Amino acid sequence: MRILTTIITASLLMLSGAAISAASADAPNKPAKPNIVLIMADDLGGRDLPAYGNRFNETPNIDRLTRQGMLFHNAYAAPVCSATRASIQSGQYPARIGIFDFIPGHWRPYEKVIVPKHRTQHLPEDIVTLGDVMQGAGYKTGYFGKWHLNNGRENLPDVRGYDSTHMYAGGGFYAPKFIPAYKEGGKKRLSAQLTDMSIDFMKENKEGPFFLFLSHYDVHVQLDADKDLIDKYLNKKKDPDYPGNAVYAAMVEHVDNSVGDIMQAVEELGLADNTIFIFYSDNGGVDNRFDNIPLLAGKGKAAYPEGHPLTYIATSNAPLRAGKGTLYEGGVRVPLIVRWPVKVAFGSTSEALVSSVDFYPTFLELVQGKAPENQVLDGFSLVPALTENKFDSEREVFTHYPVFHHEQPMSALRKGDWKIVENLVSGEFELFNLRYDVNEMTDLKFSYIEKAGVMKAALSKWQSDANAQNPVPNPDFDSNKRYEWGKHPDRK
Repeated sequence: MRILTTIITASLLMLSGAAISAASADAPNKPAKPNIVLIMADDLGGRDLPAYGNRFNETPNIDRLTRQGMLFHNAYAAPVCSATRASIQSGQYPARIGIFDFIPGHWRPYEKVIVPKHRTQHLPEDIVTLGDVMQGAGYKTGYFGKWHLNNGRENLPDVRGYDSTHMYAGGGFYAPKFIPAYKEGGKKRLSAQLTDMSIDFMKENKEGPFFLFLSHYDVHVQLDADKDLIDKYLNKKKDPDYPGNAVYAAMVEHVDNSVGDIMQAVEELGLADNTIFIFYSDNGGVDNRFDNIPLLAGKGKAAYPEGHPLTYIATSNAPLRAGKGTLYEGGVRVPLIVRWPVKVAFGSTSEALVSSVDFYPTFLELVQGKAPENQVLDGFSLVPALTENKFDSEREVFTHYPVFHHEQPMSALRKGDWKIVENLVSGEFELFNLRYDVNEMTDLKFSYIEKAGVMKAALSKWQSDANAQNPVPNPDFDSNKRYEWGKHPDRK
């Protein structure tokens, strides 16, 4: 274990602390257990935020959240949405729960290997969800936004531990056909409507305790945003080290506006001092679509002429390698910011290795909940990292993605500064030292043979323990058609 000491100026502490305390000074009878707000963006990359060094996008509200809380530099998710969402709800790695791709999944019928299918195309019925344990601890639970763990009536969040819910199965970011008119006749953008629902949930349950999970669809393709925001970024000076897609930047700002509105509501309700506020993303950013088609829609289509490179490029995760759908850092390293007044030092940072599987045990500790029997929990509580910046610097974090997407099927382990990536088609390995090579450009497996052997053994042991599924040889392999995308056998 090690403790990192963060130096924080007294003036910043006094200014930020006074602002939050003033907002909640008149809160009567604060509940003993903290409220929890978890806001998750969709496909927001690990370097899309100014808090992580981005010099083009603008997020004043997330910046304020960062100043008032802790920013994590080594937070991980699965490389795609459904897998991360399943891991949060179950506390298990996607490989263990058997949902490792988006639902239903990618499919290449003529590739060299046949990739595995999910064990179930929904969150398994025997899983006690995060919502379930929060209800069991006396919390009112709300889930608003993207679920992506099957849209069948028996699989939706309102039957998986959430009291108040709203999600929809598609229809765009504006007046989506599957979301009812909400307060203003459905004229608001989807992100704003979901935010309004979330604020109403908090107001209805302000006596607490409550758990709010706001799961945005932004900044997922197809890219679309308010015209005034798109124009703002079209006219903004570009950062030479970032694509600067104006539609994508506008969508980032839509997410930031939601964060700001939720923060303001928490403060106006007098709940800030007793509310843990978490901002996270479900996977790395999308550099381009896996199927190589233009990624703009709606108002976004007018931003660039047909054939312009930015009709194909959403963002860049640089200096992290690659993006969504891969196990390189750009695909799995994501933003994580946590504000918890009094408990978490303002303006602090942490180098702790963190995974999506950690939310479940963390919340169990925070709410004094009861862990489910016979359900393996793969994560660790983040409470020591949050309150003392204390963590295991040699912790192992696993990711397993046995399907084709932007890359070959892969499996990976990060342990301390080291990371090993296994190609599940060729059987080859790559070894990187992320302290000196965050770009993952230099394969060190022949320079550190012993380290490579230890890492390979640890990854193999975990794959066996988690019952991780791997591809098998394809008798219908066709080298001329191998890159064609087909319909997944489980897609209805």
